[in-house]
Amino acid sequence: MTDNAFFTLHHGLPRQGPGSDATTRHLLSLAGPLPARPRVLDLGCGPGRAALLLAAEAGAEVTAVDLHEPFIAELRASAEARGLADSIRTLNADMGELPCPDSSFDLVWAESSAYSIGFDTALRSWRRLLAPGGTLVITEGVWTTDSPSPRARAFWEGQCELRTTEGNSRAAEAAGYTVIGVHPQPESDWDEYYGPLGAKADTADLAVPGMAEAVAGAREEITLRREHGDEYGYTGYVLRLPEGAPGWLTRPETTADRAEVHAVNAAAFPTEAEADLVDALRADSGAWLPGLSYVAEAPDGTVAAYALITRCHVDGAPALALAPVAVRPPYQRRGAGAAVVRAVLRAARARGERLVLVLGHPEYYPRFGFMPASGYGIRAGFEVPDEAMMALVLGDSAPVPTGTIKYPAAFGV
Repeated sequence: MTDNAFFTLHHGLPRQGPGSDATTRHLLSLAGPLPARPRVLDLGCGPGRAALLLAAEAGAEVTAVDLHEPFIAELRASAEARGLADSIRTLNADMGELPCPDSSFDLVWAESSAYSIGFDTALRSWRRLLAPGGTLVITEGVWTTDSPSPRARAFWEGQCELRTTEGNSRAAEAAGYTVIGVHPQPESDWDEYYGPLGAKADTADLAVPGMAEAVAGAREEITLRREHGDEYGYTGYVLRLPEGAPGWLTRPETTADRAEVHAVNAAAFPTEAEADLVDALRADSGAWLPGLSYVAEAPDGTVAAYALITRCHVDGAPALALAPVAVRPPYQRRGAGAAVVRAVLRAARARGERLVLVLGHPEYYPRFGFMPASGYGIRAGFEVPDEAMMALVLGDSAPVPTGTIKYPAAFGV
């Protein structure tokens, strides 16, 4: 089958996947209040059914993205005919490599399109596009049975990987989103897609190169749905970033990250001393605390930033040292460092730790709650500006220790 035949068969259809205006409206209602003129990114927009509705009914400024220029042309013509040309900007681009600035949209919308790059990849790579507190609406195919038939499984394994609705929800939460709404799409959403597609297949010119194969593929899909539709479906997810979230996925370091962690620290500082420090601390069982070495992922899954907390002491009482914090140069001043620091501090608090110390820039660390350590009667064992030696009390379950900080031997102080 040629791509030309496939697209010829699909041109002029109202949708390129299961959906309906009713489902679009319902998902929009689950997204909750939006700004007066929300900035919306519609990814894999096709001929633009959702983009037109969002512009008309939500008053949105829509950036509609699709890789197939004829679909974009269809949308532009429809927007012009409906008086929405000033509200919809089209972009012929790959949704996996978007030329859009970080934090530039209040709402990212993707109906029946995430499968082309994978659900998990979509969650990770589109997260950066959302403004703090922004919402991602995404629909995805799902298994609706624990034991799909061999025929259904074989078909979908050739298309994309399906999970259950619950499995996709867990993946979204692991990627840092809060699931604020889930909508299993009704059977009528499939009819709105397959009805027009089946009618187009019935009148297609099979003499066009590749068209017979394209029509056969469409009919196979429609037949599979009729005979095995109780085994799979489509679900819409409404996902939100926490307020203040800068759009970075943070997680504990894994063994596979170690080389990248070394590279990030080597790139962030003038020498490799900090990178070597991390390796030395990792080898010190008295200093290393599993689960308190954190990374922030770049959209491509590589490590963008790193933060480490290890064990230190204040006159014999256990405390924590935050160091180093490193951000790969291309991601500096984009929130990656703040995101990974917040994440590792949350992890320390969850462990029941009570005190974290940091020697760092006095204009940076107070945003996380750090204050001059001298105010708690804590001092370094070497000369350091008072305002640069800071402390953060994580809990009030025990008195804050006072005295001199003793760092692990790897610090060399």
